Order: sequence, then C-alpha cells, then structure tokens
Amino acid sequence: MTRLLRSSKFWLLNRALLVAITLTIAAVVSFAQTTRPRPNAAPDEDPVFHEYRGVKIGWLADEVRKKLGSPANKGDEQDFYVFSDSKETAQVLYDKATGKVTAISVDFMNGAREVITPQQVFGTDFDAKPDGSKYKLVRYPKAGYWVSYSRTAGDTPIITVTIQQIPSQ
Repeated sequence: MTRLLRSSKFWLLNRALLVAITLTIAAVVSFAQTTRPRPNAAPDEDPVFHEYRGVKIGWLADEVRKKLGSPANKGDEQDFYVFSDSKETAQVLYDKATGKVTAISVDFMNGAREVITPQQVFGTDFDAKPDGSKYKLVRYPKAGYWVSYSRTAGDTPIITVTIQQIPSQ
C-alpha cells in the first residue's frame, strides 16, 4: 500500500511538472508570436474567410447553438459538432469570462461533402508540398484574428480550417 501511495505521488509530481513546462512553453510561444514581426500578415486586407456556417468570432455561445444546433459535446469553454455522417466536425471555443467565440476549427475527413478550399479561405490556391500536404496561416490584425488552412498528406487527407482570435495586447 505504501508503495502505491509513493508511486501515485511521484506520478502526480511528474504530471504537475509536465503541465507547468507545457504552460511555460505556450506562454513563451504566445509572447513571441505577438512581439516579433509576423510573416504572412495581411494588415491592410480584409479576410476572405470570416465565418463558418454563419458563425463568427465574437458571437455568444447561445447564438452559435441557435445557428448550428445542439452540439455533440457541450461545454462552457468548447462545443463539438459533428456534421455529414461524421466526416465534418467543428470545435467552437469560447472565452470563459465572456462566453464569446475565440476560435473555430473545422475538420473535413475523406469523403466529406462541401469541403472548404484554399480559394474559399484565402481567395487563391497555394502550392502543395511534394507529399501533397498543404499549410498556410495568414494573420489579419485589422480584423483581430488569423486564419489557417492545413491538408495532411496521403490518399485520405484531413483538411483543417481554423479561425482564431488574436489576443489583445
């Protein structure tokens, strides 16, 4: 019994240390992203892609749920939606204090209908890597958020489109 308690304390200590390190790294990355010049920034441009199924950054959770319906998993800080026979999913993240949308991330699995294209996200296509994968992120400081498009390599790619609020300084 004593051995079990010691190992669980060790496990908790390691877990706490891992969480602390992860949060520190996230804070450093966030600070670095907000303080250095940003490639792929489009300060004078309006984003082409600014909503998903009519939902926008800054909406209240109740507005989102009225627009998208009942989520598969509902929470104070995140809702998870499943569409098109599980081939399209969306995560909507909310600010805990205000209940407003801070990010929307959509995944399209192989065979999904109405997959969002790079043209719909950025107004133009961009080159794929040799393995067929694609990734692009553009910051729109004037609009207050960034937009990214990601396509995995392979015969059954997953496409992820994300809109995320840029933290205010």
